[in-house]
Parts: sequence; structure tokens; C-alpha cells
Amino acid sequence: MIQPGPTPDELRALAAAGGAAPSLHNSQPWRFRPSADLRRLEVFADYRRAVPVTDPDGRALHISVGAALFNLRVAAVQLGRDPVVRMTPGSAGRDPLAVVDLSARRPADAPPPFGRDLYPALFRRHSSREPFTNRDVPEAVLGELAAAARAEGAAMAVLEEAGVRRVLDLTAEAEARIAADVARQAETRSWLRPEAPAVDGIPAAALGPQDHDARVPMRSFTGRPPGPATLPQPPTARFEALPQLATLTTHGDRPADWLRAGQAMERVWLLATLYGLRLSVLHQAVEWPDTRPLLRDPEEGPGHVQLVLRCGYGPPGPATPRRPVDDILDLPPGY
Repeated sequence: MIQPGPTPDELRALAAAGGAAPSLHNSQPWRFRPSADLRRLEVFADYRRAVPVTDPDGRALHISVGAALFNLRVAAVQLGRDPVVRMTPGSAGRDPLAVVDLSARRPADAPPPFGRDLYPALFRRHSSREPFTNRDVPEAVLGELAAAARAEGAAMAVLEEAGVRRVLDLTAEAEARIAADVARQAETRSWLRPEAPAVDGIPAAALGPQDHDARVPMRSFTGRPPGPATLPQPPTARFEALPQLATLTTHGDRPADWLRAGQAMERVWLLATLYGLRLSVLHQAVEWPDTRPLLRDPEEGPGHVQLVLRCGYGPPGPATPRRPVDDILDLPPGY
């Protein structure tokens, strides 16, 4: 059944949901604009908020936009609409990366399209860079998370001990190279927000500690050796002995695949949040063209690792600042 386009309040609710997605350095590189007939919502990449030294091909940017796109889908269902997505990647910024058709009404008795109602997790989902407990995630839950990724066109592989140690070694190597790269360090520090208020970037509360035993190579946002005295220096803490890691892989490695990876990541993350799980992304090794291919287990078949996820039980991560809706939503004049 066709229904009128979203109201201004509904468009703002959709944009707020999209804007709650995770992004590299909390750069929030997205914009939303309703179509002329107000029945579709166009999703754009905001290339002014790119992180070009760390992400020169825009892969992480597309993953971030994909996560925002999935949030829009979840929020649209909450508003009683049946969203239909058409991805249109490959533009240079003038055209949308995706268009969400919102003209169809969702039947009241229709089952949840994502298996569970993910909307309650939308604004509770945060990245946690804190130590997790040594409690294993149940196999049944991991199976559900893998099924969620598969439904979005990606493969989530939970690593066994040998795979975990291999990925940790690659991540540690990549982190050491990042720490020694002056340009990358300068770019990363440009996204730090040690003083409130802020609408983007990484506040001091979200930096998280470093592993006291150097087993889990968390990103050091302030650099090694410690950066300028004006930047907060993270404490150390003892992390889990063997973290639970998973890779998120796609068959292809083009913008459409990156958008799928972002949607898969966010679907997994929202479902994990409902189960009380915490997630963070170990992104360092995918940032280097020579370490990224080594993340893939050859026994898993062909594919391209887009993300390494660390999951477990522990304290929730702090909320990070968000851009105001009026900054990310382009409404027509007078609407």
C-alpha cells in the first residue's frame, strides 16, 4: 500500500537514526536528502569529512555510510514503512550512494524484517575499547550474528585461537607502523576532541586504555611515544587473555561491497547490543595494503576482509558526540 511521504518530524527521526552509526574516528561522513516527491530518502557521502591519509580509497567511508544506511532501514520499519534500498555507488559525490524508497506501508502483522526488533539498540550501540571479561560468547549467539551478516551479503567468521593470534600479530604490526607515521598521527589527532562540547570526533572518555600486557593492540589515538602534553594520555589495564575476534568479509572489493559490509557490520552490532555484547573494531591491519590480505584465512575461501571485530562482555562504551540533525539532513525550503 502506498502512503504519503514522511513528515518533517519523521525525516528528522530517520536522519537522527542514520547519524547514530559508527564511523572511522567518528567522522560521520554522511548526508541525507528527501527526493522531490518526498517518497524517497537519498543517502550521500560527505567527502569533506573523509580521512584521506588513513582511508585513501574511501573504503572505510563507504562502510560508515553503509552503517548509516542500515540504521535508516531499521528506523523506517519503526515508523511503519517498508524500506526498499537501491544502491548507486561509484559517484564522485554529487549523486547519492543509495536511495531508500519509503512509499510502501509495512503491514502491522508483518514479522520483524531483521529477525528481531533492532530499533531499541540503535542509540544504545557504542564502541567499547575497554577490557572484556574472559567469558565466552555462546555458540548460538555467534551463529545468530553470523546469520545477520550473511543476510546483508557478508560473511562473518569467528576465529579460532591460531587465527586470533595471527590477526593480533598483524594488528600489532600495523599499529606500530601507524604510530611511526607522522602524517597518519597528525590526521588522527585532528579528530580528537579532548574538550567538550563537540559534535564529532573522539572525546577523551572514548579513547579507552591500552593493554597493560600488550596482548590486545588497541589503537593509540595519542600516539607512541606519548603525544603532546595537551592530549590526554590513556591509562593501561589488563585485557582479556585471548580476545574473541571475527572477520567480516565480502566476495568483492568495490564500493557496493563496502556499503554491504557497513550494513552487515551494523546489523551484527545492533543484534549484539540486544544480547548485552560489546564490540569494537580493530581496524589497523585493514589500513595497510600489505597486511590486509593476510587477515583472510585461506581455508575460508576467496574474499576480502573489510573489518576485524572484537566482541565480548564488559562495560559499555561511552556515547560519542553526534552532529545535529540539521547539519546532516537537507530539507526543501519551507518543509
